[in-house]
Amino acid sequence: MRCDIVAVGTELLLGQIVDSNSAFIGERLAAHGIASHLHVHVGDHPGRIESVLRSVLADADAVIVCGGLGPTHDDVTRECIAAVMGVELVDDPAIAAHIAEMFARRNRPMSANNLRQAQVPAGATAIHNPRGTAPGLICPVGDRVIYAVPGVPSEMRAMIDESVLSDLRSRSGDTSAIVSRVLKTWGDSESGLNEKLDGVIAELDTVSNPTLAFLASGWDGLKIRLTARGDDTAAANALLDHWDARVRQIVGDTVFAVDDASMESEVLDLLRRRGQTLGLAESVTGGLVCGRLTAIPGASDVLRGGIVSYASEVKFDLLGVTPGVVVSEVAALEMAEGARGTLGADVGLALTGVAGPDEQDGMPVGTLCVAWSDGVIREATTLRLPGQRQQMREMSVISALDFLRRRLG
Repeated sequence: MRCDIVAVGTELLLGQIVDSNSAFIGERLAAHGIASHLHVHVGDHPGRIESVLRSVLADADAVIVCGGLGPTHDDVTRECIAAVMGVELVDDPAIAAHIAEMFARRNRPMSANNLRQAQVPAGATAIHNPRGTAPGLICPVGDRVIYAVPGVPSEMRAMIDESVLSDLRSRSGDTSAIVSRVLKTWGDSESGLNEKLDGVIAELDTVSNPTLAFLASGWDGLKIRLTARGDDTAAANALLDHWDARVRQIVGDTVFAVDDASMESEVLDLLRRRGQTLGLAESVTGGLVCGRLTAIPGASDVLRGGIVSYASEVKFDLLGVTPGVVVSEVAALEMAEGARGTLGADVGLALTGVAGPDEQDGMPVGTLCVAWSDGVIREATTLRLPGQRQQMREMSVISALDFLRRRLG
């Protein structure tokens, strides 16, 4: 089964938006054993969209077209699909009622053009969208099919996972179970992990099931995705369990989480199991660590709070840091103790460093000093992180949380 991807939107061609949607769809197709040979961008032009859809569908069994399902004049994906199908657009009363209900629930007036989203190509099946007003579409074209999903990432992802993939698998006639497991790692490079896992990769190349892939994901870590196929879910998971154990035997505690878990959720769980609370002091990251932790539901039973001590005087006056150099392990330790005491926490974690563009306190750009203290144990380290200012700050977040994770575990 081959399914190619068409992303619609002039903003993609102009570079105003990075096409993360196609990347997500491609990854999900691969994880479900569905080949995708072509990803295409096309602007909001009816003739070009229709031409691209016809061309792509001539070679592929299916096409997922993303974007152009909104209510405005340049949202023409529906019309283009109808042209490819050779049918008219028809009104769907159920979709119209859903759109009206969403506006009423939000206490907002509904413009008449929103009802354009209730028009579907005759013969198409609408995909319900509980998160927004634009439905998705499943549109048969002879023995092939076009899927249309909104460009809003949260709406698109739900439709892909909840409707499109299952329909694709059904059409392919493949009744086997395909299951993926993502091991999230931090502390080694992609090339380093690849080298360590050379033997495992060679064995997997021989047996072809499961497959292993690396996915670099910035401050979410470096992911190792294992995808197994079996007669049923239990058989596929048994394969994953075996190779998961093989991978962990080699890479050790660089694996910090699996699937939907994250570095921050793991740190919170470790503190929760120890019955301890956490207080933060952030300088270089400006509250990014606290923001990541508070994004986890239930974090309030562990996280006491955070102090953004960006100015040196705040470090001195509020956290009790000794006046002088503020990018050092000594300063980070005093910040951690200050956060613990000021916030009434069991554990303090502190970050200070240099994000650039210039060096500070004789330290080069990319320097991160991170420290933790639980009142008995006090420890600090200095890291050299890559990237420009924002990347360095993001890498500081996951590096500091990993530093704490390894000491709490």
